[in-house]
Amino acid sequence: MAHQLLKGKKGIIFGALDERSIAWKTALACVAEGAEITLSNAPIALRMGKINELAKLCNAEVIPADATSTADLDNLMQKAMEIHGGKLDFMLHSIGMSPNVRKNFSYTETNYENFLKTLDISALSLHRVLQSAKKADALNEWGSVVALTYIAAQRAFPGYNDMADAKAMLESIARSFGYHYGFAKKVRVNTVSQSPTVTTAGSGVAGFDVFLDYAEKMSPLGNASAEQCADYCVSLFSDYTRMVTMQNLFHDGGFSFTGVSTPIVEDITKANTL
Repeated sequence: MAHQLLKGKKGIIFGALDERSIAWKTALACVAEGAEITLSNAPIALRMGKINELAKLCNAEVIPADATSTADLDNLMQKAMEIHGGKLDFMLHSIGMSPNVRKNFSYTETNYENFLKTLDISALSLHRVLQSAKKADALNEWGSVVALTYIAAQRAFPGYNDMADAKAMLESIARSFGYHYGFAKKVRVNTVSQSPTVTTAGSGVAGFDVFLDYAEKMSPLGNASAEQCADYCVSLFSDYTRMVTMQNLFHDGGFSFTGVSTPIVEDITKANTL
């Protein structure tokens, strides 16, 4: 049930690829809550995905932008403000890609040129987005920026590869830029650490299906869905969270603070008795 939490607000959703992506679900949730949005993704992603279908559903315009290009992002901020007739209120950063993961380079045998691309696309892009927004004065006071992350930024998950390092950097950028943006414009910047979620990107991680089941059994509330993550993002875009900034917020059913769970112990016990 929608409550019009974002009535009158305007924002940009980065990274919607297809109906499985969290950005896609968040775009729909924002519009259902009364917001007007602009969609953006890299030109290659626009060709591969279904973003034009989402644009029709959301009555939104699509502005191509390579998040590793300052010129593209500067252009995006100006065009988005023109479309919406003024400053924006929120942005979702849902951008990430690892050439090392795609090409099956192990973490210890990483290709460093690929590694730099991972950091550029998956972490530094947040800094660029925030820098372009601040330079253009594109966000209203008490605006909100949310970037999606994962607990591999704090703990070792071997299959997550160099994306773990990128997410750690992403979270650091959110804190550092959040400090400066907060003092300058009262803009808040947070990261949401989501449960493992069945998306095009997530499914590319080695052993994903096994870990999805493991996380479900470890989490007291179970894994959070993409739709539930979208609702959480809406709450962070709303005025009800005005004093929340520079935080890494776990949205994972309790996984992040559970040492071991009864279902996991039972599974191990059964395996040892076979």
